[in-house]
Amino acid sequence: MHEATLAMAIVEQVVEAASPHQVTRISEIEIDVGVLKQVVCESLLLAFEACAAGTLAEGAVLKINEIPPVAACQECGKEFTPDLAELSFVCPGCGKASVTLIGGDEILLRSMTCEQNDAPAATVAPRKET
Repeated sequence: MHEATLAMAIVEQVVEAASPHQVTRISEIEIDVGVLKQVVCESLLLAFEACAAGTLAEGAVLKINEIPPVAACQECGKEFTPDLAELSFVCPGCGKASVTLIGGDEILLRSMTCEQNDAPAATVAPRKET
């Protein structure tokens, strides 16, 4: 289950990013996950909860944005969303199947909301890829 490994990496990154800022708690984390990573969101949420226990991220809400795949045709340059149901990577513009994937295979830490002692929550956007 690669979701546990991803969850550990997310917790490590947010704790590392929060540490220099005297953060007492991380209350929310938002990530983008490309559908081509084949992450089972429910499993990632459960693994995150277990990995976050005892850290600054314990009890944090993990928001997951699923990012669709995007391909660019190497022949005509058209960008399109491949039909994953049909496993088709044929360009709708020229009909060629010579494509480069340019999106949908990433995991990106989009933002996190942190608390410092009695200070209000602040949102930080670290922009790190997991």
